[in-house]
Amino acid sequence: MLLQCRNKSLDLSRPQIMGIVNCTPDSFSDGGQWLDPERALLHAQALIQDGASMLDIGGESTRPGADPVGVDEEIRRVVPVIEGLRDSSVIVSIDTRHTEVMQAALEAGADLVNDIQALSATGAARLVAQYGAGACLMHMQGQPSTMQREPDYCHVLQDVRTYLSERVKTVCAAGINKNQLLVDPGIGFGKNLQHNLMLLKHLSEIVGDGIPLLIGVSRKSMLGALTGREVLQREYAGIAAQLFALQAGASVFRVHNVAAMRDALTVWQSIEGVA
Repeated sequence: MLLQCRNKSLDLSRPQIMGIVNCTPDSFSDGGQWLDPERALLHAQALIQDGASMLDIGGESTRPGADPVGVDEEIRRVVPVIEGLRDSSVIVSIDTRHTEVMQAALEAGADLVNDIQALSATGAARLVAQYGAGACLMHMQGQPSTMQREPDYCHVLQDVRTYLSERVKTVCAAGINKNQLLVDPGIGFGKNLQHNLMLLKHLSEIVGDGIPLLIGVSRKSMLGALTGREVLQREYAGIAAQLFALQAGASVFRVHNVAAMRDALTVWQSIEGVA
């Protein structure tokens, strides 16, 4: 199965790693480390060396309780980094929910739009279709500033599955092909610990419509709630959750520590490959 993103494609018959590059002062894990474009580019190159086949460049923190960032500021943060990666062989993703930022990033050379609002902003789906870019459609209940205030579902698994299926249909009607899409259940985005565990437990039921699944659980608060570990001490817990997701059918893993995920996948695949 190939994911098509503009003039690049990615083989999803084997798991792929998306490295995170937060060009923000306030991301929950590494806020401020990669705000400078030159440092962000060095970090991006290191992630590629570690085994990332995708890079997710973000200029607005969407952690629980985060305040919105102005569009101009978000563009200022991400465009120089994306331009610096224009000739890279990896798929460069822009992590944004704002159509204006999507357009600036696509003009700068981004290959994929990773949107926590699943291209629901006015004109977003048509814009992605116009550029022939890939897209990741994520489920989120509420908005980042308020989403963790008592999230509630009738049935979280069914609600998430239905929402993603409807978004796939809508963006395809706008001109995006299915082979350009990923879906993400949105672990930690308007979900409590039990909601997150339920989604991971039954992840295989979300994989539908032939759309590959992206999982982003790296260093998130659910891991801290389960282990008592601080943010930078959650790598082992994250690997466990991500390998469970791999077994359930996930294809892409969005992580901070690419090398650790690469090693885990190498061991997993080596065992799986034994006759």
